[in-house]
Amino acid sequence: MATQNKGLFITFEGPDGSGKSTHIKLLHNFLLSKGLSCICTREPGGTKVGERLRSILKDTELNRLLSIQTEVLLLQTARAQHVHEIIIPALNANKIVLCDRYADSSIAYQGVAHEVGKDIINKLNNFSTSGLMPNITILLDIPPKRGLKRADNRKPGEIKDRWEEQDVIFHQKVRKAFLDLAEEHPDRYRTISAIGAIEEVHQKIVNIIEKENIF
Repeated sequence: MATQNKGLFITFEGPDGSGKSTHIKLLHNFLLSKGLSCICTREPGGTKVGERLRSILKDTELNRLLSIQTEVLLLQTARAQHVHEIIIPALNANKIVLCDRYADSSIAYQGVAHEVGKDIINKLNNFSTSGLMPNITILLDIPPKRGLKRADNRKPGEIKDRWEEQDVIFHQKVRKAFLDLAEEHPDRYRTISAIGAIEEVHQKIVNIIEKENIF
């Protein structure tokens, strides 16, 4: 099992179109401006191995050939490499790690919405991460229709990936799964409405981080 005695591990979770990528970059810049040692990474990806696996999962032609079992295992493979190559060494170096998606995304998307089962995903997550859990998970919550509209506006004319192309019911399941996780883990989850001006949402995130007394 992973031991985490140093650093601070913060993950960003939420449905598609909730603004995770935007807000993790804003928080990264904010923490750097405070003179803190901080890295920003993402899943799937974060390493050379992970980015290659991400390209497979994001390939709009190739990914339609993937079974749900293959999807699950590719994500877990990318996660295992990411945790052991990037996240754990950074935490051991007393850095703050900001991660765009992590193990909870597998629970929400594959475990619940794709009905693989939370127990199976929890066991795989525990194996691939060596039990490493975030200190804080920031959940950016948004209704699916609004989030998907944002995603469409962000990438006009582009073919949707294998998750974005799912119907609204699928994304409703994803959202509920994240909200359920927030109820199950109130010690680390901080839920914020992603509706509103970017500056307003960013300030709410900053307020959460400031309460952790890391400055």
